[in-house]
Amino acid sequence: MNSLRSRLTPQSLRSRLLVTTIALLLGVGLVIGVVTTIALRHTLNGQLNTQLEEAAGRSQRLVAGDFRGGGVPRPGLPGFDADDTACATGSLPALGGPGQVDGTLYAQFVGGRVDLADTGVLEISATQACSSPLTGAQAAQLRSVAGDGQHTVDLDGLGDYRVSATTRADGSVAVTGLPLDGVNRTVLSVIAVEAGALLVGVAAAAVLGSVLIRRDLLPLRRVAATAGRVSELQLDRGDVGLEDRVPLQDTDENTEVGRVGLALNRMLDHVSSALEARHASELQVRQFVADASHELRTPLAAIRGYSELTRRSRDAVPPDVLHAMGRVESEAVRMTGLVEDLLLLARLDAGRPLERRPVDLTMIVLDAVSDAQVAGRDHTWRLDLPDEVVEVVGDQGRLHQVLTNLLANARTHTPPGTTVTVGIRAEGGAAHLDVVDDGPGIPPQTLPHVFERFARGDSSRSREAGSTGLGLAIVDAVVASHHGAVSVQSTPGRTAFRVTLPTA
Repeated sequence: MNSLRSRLTPQSLRSRLLVTTIALLLGVGLVIGVVTTIALRHTLNGQLNTQLEEAAGRSQRLVAGDFRGGGVPRPGLPGFDADDTACATGSLPALGGPGQVDGTLYAQFVGGRVDLADTGVLEISATQACSSPLTGAQAAQLRSVAGDGQHTVDLDGLGDYRVSATTRADGSVAVTGLPLDGVNRTVLSVIAVEAGALLVGVAAAAVLGSVLIRRDLLPLRRVAATAGRVSELQLDRGDVGLEDRVPLQDTDENTEVGRVGLALNRMLDHVSSALEARHASELQVRQFVADASHELRTPLAAIRGYSELTRRSRDAVPPDVLHAMGRVESEAVRMTGLVEDLLLLARLDAGRPLERRPVDLTMIVLDAVSDAQVAGRDHTWRLDLPDEVVEVVGDQGRLHQVLTNLLANARTHTPPGTTVTVGIRAEGGAAHLDVVDDGPGIPPQTLPHVFERFARGDSSRSREAGSTGLGLAIVDAVVASHHGAVSVQSTPGRTAFRVTLPTA
């Protein structure tokens, strides 16, 4: 029900304004039409009541003159000549006097019974003015309203009539009636005219209103277009040139749309200032990391050299000193790797261009998996390669590092006996490199952060000596610099990393 209501309800502001305007116009038009129709009907009924009183008086005077039989007195009806055909015997003189109208009805009740001799309906044609008798059913209907006053009755075969009943001195009741057809036709004609005028007016208002609303909403559309262009910018990294602003013509504080445009411009100014400050801070941090990493390479190399020299000395070295120097050398190697990773990330963040040439991705997979087999003999390594060579464009060394990091991640964070499958699939101008293992999986709370720097999994996926948490961050940065994407899906028993790169 809610979905149906949402589909039927206009969604855009322009549509809602147009529908609201049309609805208001229809409501006002209907109210005016109903009030006008009621007032017109009341006026016409009042006029008909006056005519009915006059017709009843004329009928009473004619009856008092006792004009019976032989036809209607023709001089009383203007427009008929003496040579006209006479009416049939039985025409009522009470209906044929001067001023009577077509359809005038007259009935006389004596002792509660209708006097059929004095009952009929006047019929005026081009050559005659005669009366026709009422049927018994029609007379019975009139008898039900016999009594002083005016009434409305629906007579069989004659339609609606407005009748006036008068009790005379001899106790008889005289009923005179006039048809309501004229009033009904006039009211229906007015209703038809009002309906047509209302429909034409609503149609014209819809067309004109649509044009005017579209014109008045153009400033709002320009504001929305500015917001849309800004929303498409990549604001999470790099130097963002946030220069789009709402045009000055749409920032008038005296209008609602102008206030919205002005507020949007102010917000964009604040966002632009914040992005500039963030970018400047990021540049300082990146420069510091790059400088520190570069400066640390030399002392680390010296530490490793002296520790190796100590172990190779011909002089006897105490076992505890030898063990300490081995630990120094081991930690120096690990710290050197960390420094190299930090330096690489700093260079990638700075936008240093990478080598761009065709690279045989299949050969990289073969080499990396061969190295992984040597380093992880307690794992099972499998290949799923296509028959044809898959080539991409990029830096061979960095792409090899991507795959090496993914394989190292699978080797170090899964227990012995885990099967790791590396596959390549090319489709639609893109190459998909998949690294899938059947290990315990990545915890759900860690999965959204695996590509963040210094992100670590729980104890089940951390190496014994500790992880720097930069391997997958380097994968993400290198793949992004190649205009590709990396994703991960993990459930207990299956973890799949996918690297997508454009083919050569």
